[in-house]
Amino acid sequence: MSTVTNSNAAETRDGAGSEFLAFTLGSEEYGIDILKVQEIRGYEAVTRIANAPEFIKGVINLRGIIIPVVDMRIKFKLGTPVYDQFTVVIILNISGRIMGMVVDSVSDVTTLSPDQIKPAPEMGTAFNTDYLTGLGTVDERMLILIDIDKLMSSGEMGLIDKLAA
Repeated sequence: MSTVTNSNAAETRDGAGSEFLAFTLGSEEYGIDILKVQEIRGYEAVTRIANAPEFIKGVINLRGIIIPVVDMRIKFKLGTPVYDQFTVVIILNISGRIMGMVVDSVSDVTTLSPDQIKPAPEMGTAFNTDYLTGLGTVDERMLILIDIDKLMSSGEMGLIDKLAA
């Protein structure tokens, strides 16, 4: 396992590659830096918070810590979310702030070398390309790589203060 030495997940000290947790939202597969993932849990009922944006499902008690839970399917307008046995909550640690992210399912951890990561094209999508680090390709498989720090600290999410530059 290689060590990520800076915030650019595509660059590692030994150039061997970076590890991404692959998950699905709708019919697409996404990837986030595995170093931001604290744990993966099955979906459980959340406590709704009045006047919170629709994509913030509510909060859960994680071993005594109250954490917000964001449903990425609602955030990215990917249809009506279905909560089933495959639905999971990825617990993230972003700059010391713990939060949950609901996704359809988690598939695996994929190692991508820098030459397997291509820049994200500029296009009109439901997903703001500012939050993409690129597209990872492994054989016929394509992962949409998300800069989870930038996304979760964005003003529209309202979850944490902007990260220091």
